[in-house]
Amino acid sequence: MKTFFVVNPSSANGSTGKRWAELQAKVARAIPDFDHAFTQRPMHAADLAREAIHQGYECVVAVGGDGTINEVTNGFFENGAVINPKAALGVVSRGTGGDFRKTFGWDTDFDQALQRVAHGTNVPFDVGLLEFRTHDGQTGRRYFANICSFGVSGVVDQEVNRTSKALGGKLSFMFASAKAMLKYDDRKVRMSLDGGPAEEVLVTTLAVANGKYFGGGMKVAPDAEVSDGVFDVTLWSGYGLMDFALKQGSIYSGEHVNWKGTRRLKCKTFSAESAQEVLIDCDGEQPGKLPCKMTILPSAIFLRT
Repeated sequence: MKTFFVVNPSSANGSTGKRWAELQAKVARAIPDFDHAFTQRPMHAADLAREAIHQGYECVVAVGGDGTINEVTNGFFENGAVINPKAALGVVSRGTGGDFRKTFGWDTDFDQALQRVAHGTNVPFDVGLLEFRTHDGQTGRRYFANICSFGVSGVVDQEVNRTSKALGGKLSFMFASAKAMLKYDDRKVRMSLDGGPAEEVLVTTLAVANGKYFGGGMKVAPDAEVSDGVFDVTLWSGYGLMDFALKQGSIYSGEHVNWKGTRRLKCKTFSAESAQEVLIDCDGEQPGKLPCKMTILPSAIFLRT
């Protein structure tokens, strides 16, 4: 396959850029017909991916973390439609959190990831569409590959992205979660699933999931499947810092679904609004706040696995 690598040189705390000459030599041995470009600004990966697909590349590979995967996924779309329905998304995970890859059981081995890109198969992959309010009051649109959530998770994003993430994914998110919970109280949110009647709920975090993991390895949606055409919705209510501190093992294993404060739902469309400020987390990024609407796009693109 004609393959294009979208490389975030800042990923893996900057080691991707520093080691690229060595990594590029490995790419050339595994995939002779390839090209690449470095990202230079926010959402640049989306622009690079979109341009590559227009140029006829059949596989666009995100080399970086969950944010890079999100941006590259956005590059598969233009004017609300998929540019090339036959193009595939590839992933070489070099990020801190690595939540996207955990759903598939992929590790961070660079050579194994290259073999998957070179010799893997294309499988249908659902994509979520998020419509939301930006921080300057405009209406924003963003596609997501893994999980979109809101509540304390949006505050966690702010905390994580202020740090160097030198502690690694899990510890960085654990410390950020503790700091966020210290200053967060549950928000009153009105939500609606599949256009049904609105329901008011208290939200610590509400996750609309395509994949299973977020927040540096928390298994928020244990039953989620990336090609079943539906979202798995997980609502956490009444969670506090002590719950996180004392029961974090259950959050990372997925056993939290048995807690009194966890509720699970499924839908194809989801909308939410609140009179309070509620920040959004979209694949580990913090693009804006409620109100929002999310729509599943079944088998929208292919994923190289």
